[in-house]
Amino acid sequence: MNLLKGNPVKGRSARAWAGFAGGAVLLFAVAPLALSDFRLGLLAKYLCTAMVAVGICLAWGRGGLLTLGQGVFFGLGGYAMAMHLKIADAGPGNLPDFMQLYGTATELPWWWKPFENPLFALAATVLLPMAVAALLGLFIFRRRVKGAYFAILSQALAAALAIWLIGQQATTGGTNGLTDIQGFFGYTLDDPVNQRMVYFVIAAALLLLIAIARQLINSRYGELLVAVRDSEERVRFLGYDPANVKLVAYVVAAGMAGLAGALFVPAVGIISPALIGIVPSIEFVIGAAVGGRASLVGAVLGAIAVAWAKTALSEEFPAAWTYFQGLLFIVALAFLPGGLASLAAVVRRRRRRTVEPKSAVIPVGEAA
Repeated sequence: MNLLKGNPVKGRSARAWAGFAGGAVLLFAVAPLALSDFRLGLLAKYLCTAMVAVGICLAWGRGGLLTLGQGVFFGLGGYAMAMHLKIADAGPGNLPDFMQLYGTATELPWWWKPFENPLFALAATVLLPMAVAALLGLFIFRRRVKGAYFAILSQALAAALAIWLIGQQATTGGTNGLTDIQGFFGYTLDDPVNQRMVYFVIAAALLLLIAIARQLINSRYGELLVAVRDSEERVRFLGYDPANVKLVAYVVAAGMAGLAGALFVPAVGIISPALIGIVPSIEFVIGAAVGGRASLVGAVLGAIAVAWAKTALSEEFPAAWTYFQGLLFIVALAFLPGGLASLAAVVRRRRRRTVEPKSAVIPVGEAA
């Protein structure tokens, strides 16, 4: 214990490993034993939103990039996975069911054909969102677009993608999206055992993303990212290009969102424009903000809590849930910018202020 006290770096590392092990026990042992198959399926869905929150923590919490368009990358990963699974469900030589219903084509569209290959589809779930983010980031960051303008542009992108998908009924399923997905690389998703397997894959992916994000945050790059957030001009004066620093965080966050969308598909069995537009993109940010955008654990727990609250409260108050969600976001940013993860530190600071003795004031007469 004395060694940990004398070396704060080792102490933080030990606490991180302990927290990582505790999370693994909760996800792989406690949750499967304590929850029914239905509740475990819901938790798998919530963990996918937590994976997006990990990327938001890196880009927004450390880099100051308010990414209101993560639904785009979530959707790209989800559609890439769903396209392969729909082709596999249809069988060799057959078209997916919605194409037979809505379309007039007799063969797969040319841009669907590469997704027949499972390796291509798996790679596309991560690399396609990262490639799109790289192109957008080069265009945006090179022109020094930041702050609210960046947030508005990213949000507009989410709206544009959702509108485009809705208009492509014959090839993307339109408003309905890609639904009724039955299999997952040879495994039937109707089987509860296979559903649990999907849950374990999602839980392992979440822990992996947390480990990657933590490594980036604690590296020299993480320090540089914070420096860019706090004083971009000073970083440029030191010889670094802030555009490249922000681009890396944006691309990595996009890849994490794409992987989350890909794993969301077998967990839920559907991907649609309603799950990737403006509202879902804002929901991702709200979860990270409530939990604590600068804390990986806070962002993950906040995303899970907000996703759970949406499921529980939207059933009881469907008309009021959206307003409550917006109010939650405003309150979190206005009164607790660090999220719930910073609550303990805020309480400690206020206690110190009340405990610290006030400086004594000596009357003039006594001083004489």
